[in-house]
Amino acid sequence: MLQSMPLFDLLALLWFGALIGAYWLVTRYQPLLNRTIVAAVQRQRERWMRNMALRDNRIVDAQLLGSLSQGNAFFASTSAIAVGGLAAMMGSAEKIQVMLERLPFVAASSAVLMEIKLLLLITIFIFAFFKFAWAFRLSHYAAIMIGSTPILGETSSDACESHALSTAKLIGIAAEHTNAGMRAFYYAIAAMAWFFHAFAFMLVTTWVLLILIRRDFFSRSRRLLAAAKS
Repeated sequence: MLQSMPLFDLLALLWFGALIGAYWLVTRYQPLLNRTIVAAVQRQRERWMRNMALRDNRIVDAQLLGSLSQGNAFFASTSAIAVGGLAAMMGSAEKIQVMLERLPFVAASSAVLMEIKLLLLITIFIFAFFKFAWAFRLSHYAAIMIGSTPILGETSSDACESHALSTAKLIGIAAEHTNAGMRAFYYAIAAMAWFFHAFAFMLVTTWVLLILIRRDFFSRSRRLLAAAKS
């Protein structure tokens, strides 16, 4: 299928893969990761779990975690619906292209290339589904950890501190998968631009990455979270 792809479309696809791959590597580099909104939120999670360990009643904490996990369930089901809809479109790739070409500035495309574009979107949403589904499951494990937190006074403060930090790390892992799933939705927006033109695909991919960089490293919310004392 890739052999039949026009050169400019192939370059656009490689540009997409290179940018999201580079951004993944950047956000995994520890010195840079410590400056992201993800790291700032994780410090607040540790503070939350330490405060939780001091309380005898953890109902509010379980409710907070439950409300957070519901978002993962929603996006997991949304991803599954998107995969089903796109799979149904695979058999009508040629008709879809004819409809799109009625719009201005839409480049001509073969049925094979249209199927490649649909496959890219399907792959992105399958990835998002697995990320959100696993994050939802990890939230259940974190709720069990909250329920098993030892009571201060009956257990040493060091044991309570260790359990609280372990719980915060588990919630942080769930959040990492949620973030990966959310980024996949951003990447899907970039991939949809490919249906119009390969140049639009490259342009929107760059625009999406700039938005993610700003929100992860330079947003006002990151500064507020980082400034909050732990």
